[in-house]
Amino acid sequence: MPIQKTSFRLTQKLKEKAADIQAILNDLYPETPIPLKHEDSYTLLVAVLLSAQCTDERVNQISPTLFARANNPADMAEVPVDEIREIIKPCGLSPAKSKAISNLSKIIMDKHDGKVPESFEELEALPGVGHKTASVVMSQAFGHPAFPVDTHIHRLAARWGLSSGKNVEQTEYDLKTIFPKDSWNKLHLQIIYFGRQYCPARGHDKEQCPICSKYG
Repeated sequence: MPIQKTSFRLTQKLKEKAADIQAILNDLYPETPIPLKHEDSYTLLVAVLLSAQCTDERVNQISPTLFARANNPADMAEVPVDEIREIIKPCGLSPAKSKAISNLSKIIMDKHDGKVPESFEELEALPGVGHKTASVVMSQAFGHPAFPVDTHIHRLAARWGLSSGKNVEQTEYDLKTIFPKDSWNKLHLQIIYFGRQYCPARGHDKEQCPICSKYG
């Protein structure tokens, strides 16, 4: 990620707010299972790719069928793109996603000895894999510190006054500045879970939200 400046001044008050928000999230979500069904780094990579502009729930309905057909890059590379496309059609963007799944599987076989690469640079070089997808794989499959930020986390960070970034890249940089590095992998999942339960984009009851009732 290019060097950026934070979109705010990191004051003591902001540090205290962030610590309080993190304490609320830790209390509500001490355990943070990965929402997407997967078996290993490869199936997680494919599942995250499928989740673009699609709900995790829908991906979890579709991915078992895909992985029953092929759950490793060697087998997936042999599946016709049209067959992949037909299976994943309910996830949306199936023409692009099916080509990406097929091509990245072939690249993993040809360039990475059949193993999902364990670096941002190599992951982001794969078809259909952007920084957010690479961040999820690096953090959840390999345990490297990362803070995957999607549009939902971007929205919540702005709502809670933790970032005034104009895009997810700036928001990611801001959140990494505010929160301890050893909390990033868990925290991004906690924010996702919290947003679904208490802080939706529409129909949000501020007074019933444990964070927005204090900071929203």
